[in-house]
Amino acid sequence: MSDMAINSSKKQVIDFTKGNPVSLILSFYWPLLLTSMLQQFYNFADTWIVGKGLGDNALAAVGNMGSLFFLIVGFSFGLANGFGVLIAQSFGARDEEGLKHRLAGVIELGIVLAATLSVFSVIFLPHALELLRTDSLIVEDCLRYGNIIFGGLFTGICYNISASVLRALGDSRTPLKAIMASSVLNLTLDSLFIFVFHFGVEGAAIATIFSQVVSSIICIGRLGKIPFIRLEKRHFADNGRVFVALLKNGLPMAFMNSITAVGCMVVQYFVNGFGVVYTAAYAACSKYLNLFMNPASTAGSAMSAYTSQNYGAGQYRRIRQGLMVCIGISAFAYMTLGSLMIFIPRQLAGVLLSGSDQIALVCEFLPRCGVMLIFVDVLFVVRSAVQGMGKPLLPMISGILEMILRIAVISSLIGRIGFRATAYAEISAWIGALFINALAFIHIFKTINHIQREKRRDSVCSTSSTTPQLRSYLEKTLRLRWQSLLRNLAGLRS
Repeated sequence: MSDMAINSSKKQVIDFTKGNPVSLILSFYWPLLLTSMLQQFYNFADTWIVGKGLGDNALAAVGNMGSLFFLIVGFSFGLANGFGVLIAQSFGARDEEGLKHRLAGVIELGIVLAATLSVFSVIFLPHALELLRTDSLIVEDCLRYGNIIFGGLFTGICYNISASVLRALGDSRTPLKAIMASSVLNLTLDSLFIFVFHFGVEGAAIATIFSQVVSSIICIGRLGKIPFIRLEKRHFADNGRVFVALLKNGLPMAFMNSITAVGCMVVQYFVNGFGVVYTAAYAACSKYLNLFMNPASTAGSAMSAYTSQNYGAGQYRRIRQGLMVCIGISAFAYMTLGSLMIFIPRQLAGVLLSGSDQIALVCEFLPRCGVMLIFVDVLFVVRSAVQGMGKPLLPMISGILEMILRIAVISSLIGRIGFRATAYAEISAWIGALFINALAFIHIFKTINHIQREKRRDSVCSTSSTTPQLRSYLEKTLRLRWQSLLRNLAGLRS
């Protein structure tokens, strides 16, 4: 891929391999943050409209679907992010043909993924609700809401994949425009369907599907206007190796999200066992936690795109510089948003809930998680850096550890200390996952530094560039050391 091709599209994409890391990351981060905040805002507003328009039981029903929704959509989101890493690496390496074949493979796999997940989720929804011990008062609402949301999964998966490709190419503005348009439509339809037409919870689900259609159309339209990714028929042929590479990178990230979701579902299972009051309180806590983790999560998304491009270009020093920038963003987010969770939990709870018992439970959860929010904020950045370097296995292992810790803490403590156990389950999962991902990041860079020192001594490469021979040698050595680290971790677990 020539620099001329990139320059001709510079308004649409950002080349992270050149220029000041701070200005590049921030220029990419702000539209991405606004996009993510708008998503959280309209999810939050959707919850508010359901709670105020239909009552706390309806809110509990929609909130009860959160862990199931994360299980399915989180799987597709992880795959999309894994695909995006390889797209970004091809872009950073200036491999135009490789990029086009990978993009064609993403489209083909995305269609199969959407059809499979939609059918699977609708068929097994009633059984999943039973496994979660969903209260009989809200089962009917859960089914009405869930059948529409899961039946329309294609729209959400289409947006996730197209937005992931755009972010991989350094375009964070188009997803922002898409979410701005869909947010306005979603809130308008929510209010219309619930307050005017009295559709019930299915009105909120229909509004979500329509808004995702709009966001998908906007993102796909932008992709069609980027010259250097225009596909031909030949790019869809003989893509067996491409499929393997995409799935090899995407599946661990998808399974990581799903494994995390299973842990959340187990927490939901124990919470539901204490009745609708606990379920409604946990739904509100989850909404606030997702909202206040959002700036750091967005910094992680920026780190993923930045790391992937620079790793593809062999610019390893820039990856460390970007890590410091994104951790700084996360630290600032912790100081501001963590403080809100600590000092005004009752006011926050009152926005979504009306019952005094539910509000009291939220006040047990938010301050505890607010104090420890820094761990998950840094986790987002470090984990994204590891994934961006094409090493998704240890992040997946960290997802397994998250699940184990959540289940262990909630099962052992909720009967003794009540709702506070949900907060401790979250905190323990964050700390465990951060430890694993920090270990992986340090290991990767120790290996890179060792190899580069050896090659410099042998005069195989200069200090400013990486030859193809070094790239091949580096990848082989990294793979061997990575396998050794995985075996050591497996030994520790056993």
